Amino acid sequence: MTLLSLDPDQLLSTTRAVRKRLDFSRPVPDPLIRECVAMALQAPSGSNAVTMRFVVVRDERKRQAVGEIYRQVYAGYKASPAYPGNPAGDPERDAAQRRVASSADYLGEHMGDAPVLVLGCNEGRDRSSALAGMGNILPAMWSFMLAARARGLGTAWTSMHRAREQDVADVLGIPYDTVAQAVLTPLAYTKGTDFKPAARPDPDAVTHWDQW
Repeated sequence: MTLLSLDPDQLLSTTRAVRKRLDFSRPVPDPLIRECVAMALQAPSGSNAVTMRFVVVRDERKRQAVGEIYRQVYAGYKASPAYPGNPAGDPERDAAQRRVASSADYLGEHMGDAPVLVLGCNEGRDRSSALAGMGNILPAMWSFMLAARARGLGTAWTSMHRAREQDVADVLGIPYDTVAQAVLTPLAYTKGTDFKPAARPDPDAVTHWDQW
């Protein structure tokens, strides 16, 4: 697979949450997904234990079922005080947050329409150990998303489906007692590959040297 011409800093700074620019009409080849998983498995893991698991959902019926669960959870989020579209009184920030909210709203309605859904999970001996080992799957999923970006694919890190994790587990046959879900992302080719870094604080505004 030909990779995009991105240096490491460009890859890290332009791997964005993609929602409205996901191309739902174009299938994602299985070998490409395997390449992303292979890169994800190179991420750090505690005690070198490979407890990370990836549930790749291509079946349309199952995608739509997971998407409907996500839609319902998202509707509750949209009605909550945490919803980014709620005005806060700062016109400039409110305008930016409305754009974020519009993008999130779109994915809330269309999660199940993505050609592939990927759930990053962690497996343990039991439920508590699966949850305790989440530090393994989180960096692995970020590596998965970086690998996807390098291949012209878009992702969007979401986790609110975990409010109904058992329901998602039932749809996909995930053993709830030993496997904890961490991240749900759509996976699709992007409409264009030109993504820009996000506005973020100056490093000195968030860095504490030697002590807090």
